[in-house]
Amino acid sequence: MSVAKSSSANELHLRMQVLGRDARAAADVLARASEQAKNTALRAAAAGLRSDKAAILAENEKDVAYAEQKPDITAAFLDRLRLDGARIDAMAAGLEAIADLPDPIGSVLAEWTRPNGLRIRRVRVPLGVIGVIFEARPNVTADAAGLCLKAGNPILLRPGSESFHSAAAILERLQHGLKLADLPEAAIQMVPTRDRAAVGEMLRMTDAIDVIVPRGGKSLIERVVQESQIPVFRHLEGICHVFVDRNADLDKARKIAVNAKMRRPGICGAMETLLIDAAVAEKFLPPILKDLAQAGCALRGDEKTRALYPKAEAATEADWTTEYSDAILSVRVVDGLDAAIAHINRYGSQHTDSIVTEDAAAAEKFMERVDSAIVMQNASTQFADGGEFGMGAEIGISTGRLHARGPVGVEQLTTYKYHVLGDGQVRP
Repeated sequence: MSVAKSSSANELHLRMQVLGRDARAAADVLARASEQAKNTALRAAAAGLRSDKAAILAENEKDVAYAEQKPDITAAFLDRLRLDGARIDAMAAGLEAIADLPDPIGSVLAEWTRPNGLRIRRVRVPLGVIGVIFEARPNVTADAAGLCLKAGNPILLRPGSESFHSAAAILERLQHGLKLADLPEAAIQMVPTRDRAAVGEMLRMTDAIDVIVPRGGKSLIERVVQESQIPVFRHLEGICHVFVDRNADLDKARKIAVNAKMRRPGICGAMETLLIDAAVAEKFLPPILKDLAQAGCALRGDEKTRALYPKAEAATEADWTTEYSDAILSVRVVDGLDAAIAHINRYGSQHTDSIVTEDAAAAEKFMERVDSAIVMQNASTQFADGGEFGMGAEIGISTGRLHARGPVGVEQLTTYKYHVLGDGQVRP
């Protein structure tokens, strides 16, 4: 390594250490902050987003122009990156919805008294400093920061190079809200460089960061999981399924399938594989696939699918494990409910899976046996979102089993400690 590179690496290390130190100092203040102060900051930030739309959109255009210069950028990626007035309004509304949620900090989760008179309480407390590493979605800046603030956690954001300017513009409004509420601006910080080495620095900041949340593609999440010395909330992929059962309502199935795939093909809750019961495939499959094709979806099917819908390309084994994040869908005809469950548990990513059926027993069996964080009946997988769950927003979807699973909202960004109240008891 050259002297210049060594100097640059050392400078980045020192900058990251300052960010971490400031975040840790803010943690003590934020853990004791009043609900009123946190809500004031959230509502002021929301107002700032709305009033400064033009400035935020101008910064977003810089990011879009930067991304469009890259040869491998897809339309779905650009859709995730691009902001408009409605999306900024949605971010602001999300912050206000978070402000309207009950403050979780200090709530007593359980309380009991032991025979010796000791009174024990389990009390909710902040999780700590949260590091969020994300790629193309500028809205993550507001959603993640808002949730962390409400839960009393400082946040350190590292946006992808394509969303750098948008994230900085949103951060400015968030920090203005903190200032108006007399809370430390270091409670919400952003890594001020596009240097990819900053990710590696974050993953080693064990003294400053308590949890890492990656939001992005498979390669980013794999890197974070492999390199992080800090616990990670993560989902590797969003390979989501919709299964059309033999007792499905065809009109519901058609509407759900198109929405689950085509509303926003690039989000992690988008359907990637459609499964159809062989008992109704001849009746159900052609009209559903026709709807999807007319909506602009490319179709890849197994032999039974192509026999009923020859326009579909032949699916390969790799298609069942592919998150397209685009207007591409794999389709398979399966021999009933058990075969659908077996397919999902083999090929899925334990994210979100839905059954379309009017049979309550079939739906219950599906929900019990499909091993995913979110299972649904007669609903689009695109509802896999903390905002749609009434959480105001989400910092991500966790498919792990420790601490949090599914949408990670305010409550999932807390932990607890025990208060033990005695009156002179000693242990014999």
